[in-house]
Amino acid sequence: MLQGFHRAGVVVPVLNGPGGAELLFTQRTQQVETHKGQISFPGGMVDQGDSDITSTALRELKEEIGVDRSLVDVVGLLDDLSTPSGFIITPVVGILQSLPELTLNTQEVEEVFRVPLSFFLDSGHVRSEFRMVDGARRTVWFYDFEGKVIWGATAHIVRSLLLVAGLLSSEQQGPANQ
Repeated sequence: MLQGFHRAGVVVPVLNGPGGAELLFTQRTQQVETHKGQISFPGGMVDQGDSDITSTALRELKEEIGVDRSLVDVVGLLDDLSTPSGFIITPVVGILQSLPELTLNTQEVEEVFRVPLSFFLDSGHVRSEFRMVDGARRTVWFYDFEGKVIWGATAHIVRSLLLVAGLLSSEQQGPANQ
Protein backbone atom coordinates (compact mmCIF):
# COMPACT_ATOMS: atom_id res chain seq x y z
CA MET A 1 0.00 0.00 0.00
CA LEU A 2 1.14 3.55 -0.64
CA GLN A 3 2.64 5.22 2.40
CA GLY A 4 0.26 7.65 4.09
CA PHE A 5 -2.80 6.36 2.25
CA HIS A 6 -5.91 4.92 3.94
CA ARG A 7 -7.67 1.77 2.68
CA ALA A 8 -11.34 2.16 1.87
CA GLY A 9 -14.05 0.05 0.30
CA VAL A 10 -17.17 1.17 -1.52
CA VAL A 11 -20.15 -0.79 -2.76
CA VAL A 12 -21.14 -0.08 -6.35
CA PRO A 13 -24.85 -0.93 -5.99
CA VAL A 14 -26.36 -2.13 -9.26
CA LEU A 15 -30.15 -2.23 -9.07
CA ASN A 16 -32.67 -4.03 -11.18
CA GLY A 17 -34.78 -0.96 -12.00
CA PRO A 18 -38.02 -0.71 -13.95
CA GLY A 19 -36.20 0.48 -17.09
CA GLY A 20 -33.13 -1.73 -16.69
CA ALA A 21 -29.97 -1.57 -14.60
CA GLU A 22 -29.43 1.46 -12.38
CA LEU A 23 -26.61 2.63 -10.13
CA LEU A 24 -27.30 3.91 -6.63
CA PHE A 25 -25.36 6.96 -5.40
CA THR A 26 -25.16 8.96 -2.21
CA GLN A 27 -24.55 12.64 -1.76
CA ARG A 28 -22.33 13.28 1.23
CA THR A 29 -23.28 15.86 3.86
CA GLN A 30 -21.29 18.94 4.77
CA GLN A 31 -20.58 17.35 8.20
CA VAL A 32 -18.30 14.55 6.95
CA GLU A 33 -14.56 14.90 7.33
CA THR A 34 -13.64 14.52 3.66
CA HIS A 35 -15.32 15.04 0.28
CA LYS A 36 -18.06 17.28 1.70
CA GLY A 37 -21.18 17.41 -0.48
CA GLN A 38 -19.73 15.16 -3.16
CA ILE A 39 -21.48 12.34 -4.95
CA SER A 40 -20.13 8.92 -3.98
CA PHE A 41 -20.89 5.27 -3.62
CA PRO A 42 -21.65 4.05 -0.08
CA GLY A 43 -18.38 3.17 1.62
CA GLY A 44 -15.59 4.17 3.91
CA MET A 45 -12.35 3.30 5.62
CA VAL A 46 -11.34 -0.14 6.85
CA ASP A 47 -12.06 -0.81 10.52
CA GLN A 48 -9.95 -3.15 12.62
CA GLY A 49 -12.83 -5.66 12.91
CA ASP A 50 -13.37 -5.97 9.14
CA SER A 51 -12.29 -9.37 7.81
CA ASP A 52 -11.61 -8.05 4.28
CA ILE A 53 -12.35 -5.13 1.97
CA THR A 54 -15.71 -6.59 0.95
CA SER A 55 -16.72 -6.68 4.63
CA THR A 56 -15.67 -3.04 4.93
CA ALA A 57 -17.78 -1.99 1.96
CA LEU A 58 -20.84 -3.97 3.08
CA ARG A 59 -20.55 -2.68 6.67
CA GLU A 60 -20.44 0.88 5.36
CA LEU A 61 -23.44 0.23 3.08
CA LYS A 62 -25.44 -0.78 6.16
CA GLU A 63 -24.13 2.10 8.29
CA GLU A 64 -24.71 4.79 5.68
CA ILE A 65 -28.03 3.84 4.07
CA GLY A 66 -29.35 0.84 6.00
CA VAL A 67 -29.00 -1.86 3.32
CA ASP A 68 -28.19 -5.22 4.90
CA ARG A 69 -25.40 -7.31 3.39
CA SER A 70 -27.81 -10.24 2.95
CA LEU A 71 -29.59 -8.25 0.21
CA VAL A 72 -26.41 -7.77 -1.84
CA ASP A 73 -25.08 -10.34 -4.29
CA VAL A 74 -21.38 -9.46 -4.54
CA VAL A 75 -20.25 -10.21 -8.08
CA GLY A 76 -16.67 -8.96 -7.96
CA LEU A 77 -14.14 -6.25 -7.29
CA LEU A 78 -12.91 -3.54 -9.61
CA ASP A 79 -9.28 -2.39 -9.63
CA ASP A 80 -8.08 -0.32 -6.69
CA LEU A 81 -8.01 3.41 -7.21
CA SER A 82 -5.75 5.89 -5.43
CA THR A 83 -7.11 9.38 -4.83
CA PRO A 84 -5.33 12.70 -4.40
CA SER A 85 -7.01 12.93 -0.97
CA GLY A 86 -5.01 9.94 0.28
CA PHE A 87 -7.26 6.92 -0.09
CA ILE A 88 -6.86 3.57 -1.84
CA ILE A 89 -10.42 2.66 -2.78
CA THR A 90 -11.52 -0.87 -3.67
CA PRO A 91 -14.90 -0.87 -5.47
CA VAL A 92 -17.07 -3.91 -4.61
CA VAL A 93 -19.76 -4.50 -7.24
CA GLY A 94 -23.01 -5.70 -5.71
CA ILE A 95 -26.36 -6.54 -7.29
CA LEU A 96 -29.62 -5.67 -5.52
CA GLN A 97 -32.76 -7.24 -6.97
CA SER A 98 -34.84 -4.53 -5.30
CA LEU A 99 -34.17 -1.57 -3.08
CA PRO A 100 -35.38 -1.94 0.48
CA GLU A 101 -36.59 1.00 2.53
CA LEU A 102 -33.49 3.06 3.25
CA THR A 103 -32.39 4.41 6.61
CA LEU A 104 -29.94 7.22 5.99
CA ASN A 105 -27.19 8.12 8.43
CA THR A 106 -27.94 11.84 8.26
CA GLN A 107 -24.50 12.75 9.62
CA GLU A 108 -22.90 11.25 6.51
CA VAL A 109 -25.54 11.03 3.78
CA GLU A 110 -27.58 13.97 2.55
CA GLU A 111 -29.43 12.11 -0.19
CA VAL A 112 -29.60 8.84 -2.13
CA PHE A 113 -30.50 8.74 -5.81
CA ARG A 114 -30.55 6.33 -8.74
CA VAL A 115 -29.15 6.80 -12.23
CA PRO A 116 -29.98 4.49 -15.15
CA LEU A 117 -26.87 2.71 -16.40
CA SER A 118 -27.88 3.74 -19.92
CA PHE A 119 -27.26 7.39 -18.94
CA PHE A 120 -23.53 6.68 -18.63
CA LEU A 121 -23.42 5.07 -22.08
CA ASP A 122 -24.44 8.29 -23.83
CA SER A 123 -21.25 10.15 -24.75
CA GLY A 124 -23.21 13.42 -24.57
CA HIS A 125 -23.39 13.07 -20.78
CA VAL A 126 -19.66 12.81 -20.10
CA ARG A 127 -16.85 15.30 -20.18
CA SER A 128 -13.26 15.18 -19.03
CA GLU A 129 -10.41 17.48 -18.24
CA PHE A 130 -6.76 17.05 -17.46
CA ARG A 131 -5.38 18.04 -14.08
CA MET A 132 -1.91 17.91 -12.61
CA VAL A 133 -1.91 15.81 -9.43
CA ASP A 134 1.35 15.21 -7.59
CA GLY A 135 3.29 16.09 -10.72
CA ALA A 136 1.34 13.70 -12.96
CA ARG A 137 -1.23 14.58 -15.59
CA ARG A 138 -4.52 12.83 -14.80
CA THR A 139 -7.83 12.62 -16.61
CA VAL A 140 -10.78 13.63 -14.45
CA TRP A 141 -14.22 12.53 -15.65
CA PHE A 142 -17.53 14.34 -15.04
CA TYR A 143 -21.18 13.35 -15.52
CA ASP A 144 -23.95 15.91 -15.03
CA PHE A 145 -27.17 14.21 -13.94
CA GLU A 146 -30.22 16.30 -13.01
CA GLY A 147 -28.17 19.08 -11.43
CA LYS A 148 -25.74 16.73 -9.67
CA VAL A 149 -22.13 16.34 -10.73
CA ILE A 150 -20.67 12.83 -10.52
CA TRP A 151 -16.94 13.29 -10.90
CA GLY A 152 -13.46 12.25 -9.80
CA ALA A 153 -13.06 8.83 -8.18
CA THR A 154 -16.79 8.06 -8.40
CA ALA A 155 -16.93 8.81 -12.14
CA HIS A 156 -13.74 6.80 -12.64
CA ILE A 157 -15.34 3.82 -10.86
CA VAL A 158 -18.43 4.11 -13.09
CA ARG A 159 -16.20 4.09 -16.18
CA SER A 160 -14.25 1.08 -14.84
CA LEU A 161 -17.51 -0.80 -14.30
CA LEU A 162 -18.62 -0.02 -17.86
CA LEU A 163 -15.26 -1.18 -19.22
CA VAL A 164 -15.29 -4.47 -17.26
CA ALA A 165 -18.92 -5.09 -18.27
CA GLY A 166 -17.94 -4.66 -21.94
CA LEU A 167 -20.12 -1.57 -22.33
CA LEU A 168 -17.19 0.79 -22.92
CA SER A 169 -14.17 0.18 -25.10
CA SER A 170 -10.67 0.77 -23.77
CA GLU A 171 -10.35 3.63 -26.29
CA GLN A 172 -13.42 5.30 -24.75
CA GLN A 173 -12.00 4.82 -21.25
CA GLY A 174 -9.17 7.21 -21.91
CA PRO A 175 -5.58 7.28 -20.68
CA ALA A 176 -4.45 4.75 -18.07
CA ASN A 177 -3.12 7.47 -15.78
CA GLN A 178 -6.45 8.25 -14.21
